[in-house]
Amino acid sequence: MIENRPVLDFITHIVLILGIIVIAFPIWVMFVGATHDGVRLLQVPLPLLPGDQFIKNFKETLLGSGLEGTSTAPVWLMLLNSLAMALSISIGKIAISLLSAFAIVYFRFPFKMFFFWMIFITLMLPVEVRILPTFEVVADLGMLNSYAGLSIPLIASATATFMFRQMFMTIPDELVESARLDGAGPMKFFFDFLIPLSRTNIAALFVVLFIYGWNQYLWPLLITTDRSKYTIVMSIKQMIEAAEQTPEWHIIMMTSLLAMLPPILVVLTMQKLFVKGLIESEK
Repeated sequence: MIENRPVLDFITHIVLILGIIVIAFPIWVMFVGATHDGVRLLQVPLPLLPGDQFIKNFKETLLGSGLEGTSTAPVWLMLLNSLAMALSISIGKIAISLLSAFAIVYFRFPFKMFFFWMIFITLMLPVEVRILPTFEVVADLGMLNSYAGLSIPLIASATATFMFRQMFMTIPDELVESARLDGAGPMKFFFDFLIPLSRTNIAALFVVLFIYGWNQYLWPLLITTDRSKYTIVMSIKQMIEAAEQTPEWHIIMMTSLLAMLPPILVVLTMQKLFVKGLIESEK
């Protein structure tokens, strides 16, 4: 039975609208700032309606040589660096987590649960906690200012391993027995059965991990000194600091707008699989 509660419905919609305004207003200000020239953005009050400089600012930002007066790389190169880092982290995390969960669930070896809990304990040690020893190892291996140094220390994921382990444990034993009777070896069973059954879970994790890798700030800031390896998120902060001397806010706003597009495209492209991967419980 569905009860009709107009007052509660009204309050719910008001709260929802206020939440949307709070979240969307900074994005709208950023978009409007990307459509005006730098002189207009220094004037008071700040414009709240779009201007006519969007195409010019877009070309100047994306195809230019970076913000004047800063040490940042061209924006298109920073976008490529962030994309390479995010894809390496998300694909690497999923691949390693699939294999580790497969080994934990379907193989018998000494201290299996011990190793699983050792992996699980790393949830309490994010990269911010172990950043100094991790930096020391990366520096000793000569991986500073490299894509390997940006991505490899962030690839290990206890969360993904735990999720795939729980998913594999829901697969009925009859499927495993039938695959064994058909002559399927461990890796054939992994690729022909487990990977297709894990498709929605992989998609959901890919979205989460891609955004996680794209939004990394502290780690790239620590290990990159070569401007050709700068990522877009860390460079926006440097642009803002330089803006106190050279306030080209239209370029900064357009850069922020461009930095939002890849995660949004990933979410929109994989939205259905993302939702299915989060709510599916039976295979």
